[in-house]
Amino acid sequence: MQQNTFLNDNISHDIISRMTLPQLKALCRELRGCILRTVLRSGGHLASNLGTVELTVALHYVYDVGRDDRILWDVGHQAYAHKLLTGRYSRFGTLRSKGGVSGFCRRSESPADAFISGHSSTSVSAAYGIAEAMRLKGSGGSVAAVTGDGALTGGMAYEGLNNAGKTAANLTLVLNDNAMSISKSTGALARYLAQIRSTRRYYVAKERFRSVLSSVPLVGRQLERAVRSAKNIIKDAMYDSSNLFENLGFTYIGPVNGHNLEDLIEALSVAKLMKKPCVVHVFTQKGRGYPPAEENPGEYHAVARSGSDPEKTAAAGAGAAAISNTDGESFSEVFGRELARLGCSDGRICAITAAMKYATGLNYFRNACAPRFFDTGIAEQHSVTFAAGLATEGMLPVFAVYSTFLQRGFDQILHDCAIENTHIVLAIDRAGFVGEDGETHQGIFDVPMLRLIPNTTIFSPAGAEELRACLKRAIYDTAGIACVRYPKGREMPAGEPAARAALLPARDFFYSGKRSATLAVTYGRISAGLAQAAEKAGADMLRLVRIHPLPENVLGIAMGYERVVFFEEGSLNGGVGEGLSAALARAGYRGRVECFGVAGEFVPAATVAEQLEMYRLDAENMLKILRN
Repeated sequence: MQQNTFLNDNISHDIISRMTLPQLKALCRELRGCILRTVLRSGGHLASNLGTVELTVALHYVYDVGRDDRILWDVGHQAYAHKLLTGRYSRFGTLRSKGGVSGFCRRSESPADAFISGHSSTSVSAAYGIAEAMRLKGSGGSVAAVTGDGALTGGMAYEGLNNAGKTAANLTLVLNDNAMSISKSTGALARYLAQIRSTRRYYVAKERFRSVLSSVPLVGRQLERAVRSAKNIIKDAMYDSSNLFENLGFTYIGPVNGHNLEDLIEALSVAKLMKKPCVVHVFTQKGRGYPPAEENPGEYHAVARSGSDPEKTAAAGAGAAAISNTDGESFSEVFGRELARLGCSDGRICAITAAMKYATGLNYFRNACAPRFFDTGIAEQHSVTFAAGLATEGMLPVFAVYSTFLQRGFDQILHDCAIENTHIVLAIDRAGFVGEDGETHQGIFDVPMLRLIPNTTIFSPAGAEELRACLKRAIYDTAGIACVRYPKGREMPAGEPAARAALLPARDFFYSGKRSATLAVTYGRISAGLAQAAEKAGADMLRLVRIHPLPENVLGIAMGYERVVFFEEGSLNGGVGEGLSAALARAGYRGRVECFGVAGEFVPAATVAEQLEMYRLDAENMLKILRN
């Protein structure tokens, strides 16, 4: 393994800012190698982090996060190099593991992480708030917010831009453009003028000229205004000044080669000198330095733990082992293929994604039914209301979204869909524990959120066949908002063969029959483990498929037991177990009710197996509980 020359826990702005250009380039090579080795071994976001290495080094060259400056990262999964440059090098091997370095930015992990970042399009608003707070406190620090072009598909980014651009906030938005061009090119002259405007020499000269004009007795101010007006006329004629950011009040610098350290440092230094809202537009390449990720950045956006030798994997360019080491279809793939099958036979079915076509399995629908496939970008709120609009004209819209991102659409689900009982289908992916992504991504709040909303039905299938059946029920046999929630990954080993053999699309629950004084109740992925535990403990089991509203007869069944134990892979506050407990209490139940799940906290990063064990939802712990 290559010996690091610069990387260690003590590297800082003071050290980086004194480095020569060759040393900075060497540091970039070390960062890229460390990220590649670690991510191919431990899993994580690869392509985006390889693409921001030079940008990160340039930011830490210009901005001193150890003192007054702040750097924010939109989403945060592109901030691995930032972590390595802020005292976390020796712990970086624990990336995305229990008790280890988070895959996203968290203030509780390091003061260098200025703001938590798990959801997209938030950095401008947060950075503006930080910049204003620093101004109010009299701090001389500067704030830089790194935002990807994809984040600009989210409406919140524009709310932040609209508010920040009309102020004197000491804020620089670094637009990391790795997929699309936002400002059109107007030829060689425009590129030349952009380069000139991105140099400190130009900025200093301009400020000196303005100062000289302003100091001329009596007519200085008028001269300055006249020169500014003439300059703007020439600029409008020769340079594309109808730039979105300039129209919103930002000074635009760029475009800049995001892998050229000299250009990056120059542009960022100019922006910091200005002490007002600026945009530094940089172009980067996802997967930079690792050919497989350069060629397939979408495939290498995030990779799972490989268990293989990362050095050999990198050398061979073999990505398959890094992506998955399990067999069979994931729940997302099962959903995607089934929706495509249904869509081919029914022209009313539409599919919607918020910039996650492959992750949610909708690439199959896109290939089969392209005219009825809609990618809204990172715009969950819009997606829900757009689906409602489709539904009012007789279409059957299905919005596939991660549980954690559905939280953003709460008002739209409530106001735009539920009030008029509009029929849309929410395919809720990554429901329950999601493992190493940590607190920001766990899918434990969708059930309490959706149970609050009238005219909402929630299905939680335990396996692939049941997912297919529930999806069909949601589309055709359910009014209002129909939700089908399913976990990340693949189906757990079957634990109730008799019930699975009897699967029928109309079944809302499965009940093993009266043989004990204890009834174990659950739904979804952990059903397999509970079936094994109940069998060993001699307890009866009730597995819910439709978890809201509770199926008829469930209350009557539970009333016949001395003890009801509910296991829920999600939040207990507002969860299904709490709902059943309340219903039993209202019915005069005199027995004992116990609920196990996540009690009023955020779930930290760990493997899914570790998270299940932490909350006593694995088979071994459930057996212990049932035997007590």
